[in-house]
Amino acid sequence: MKIRGCRKDERPPMDLLLEADPSEQLVQEYLERGECFIAEDNGEIAGVYVLLPTRPGTVEIVNIAVKASCRGKGLGRLLLTDAIEKAAGYGYQTIEIGTGNSSIGQLALYQKCGFRLVGIDRDFFLRHYQEPIFENGIQCRDMIRLSQDL
Repeated sequence: MKIRGCRKDERPPMDLLLEADPSEQLVQEYLERGECFIAEDNGEIAGVYVLLPTRPGTVEIVNIAVKASCRGKGLGRLLLTDAIEKAAGYGYQTIEIGTGNSSIGQLALYQKCGFRLVGIDRDFFLRHYQEPIFENGIQCRDMIRLSQDL
């Protein structure tokens, strides 16, 4: 598995990014300001994440997704570890990530990778998304915010 930066002449894998965030407008906005990284397995895109500087000394993973056929093999953890290492290497002191209240598996993974809960943005998904989002039989309403000191 190889993780590399998205080249300037390359279109980011929108289909995969939209699996993690269904708002094409929001994805386009943070792609313009952030840095996209792609995980490849034998030349095929298997995963993606986007790092976005948010405040001095702080960067956020604003999107992270693994192709359906590649899930359950540790790629999510590999992407998170790579993002943490890149953020530290860039000199950031804090890395943040947010996910929906209904994203049970992601919440567990982020905590296993050292992220700690720091807050809840109530009704975030109701304010920012026109269509309701459901995962695991739960409506996604609130953004759970996590961070890690680097």
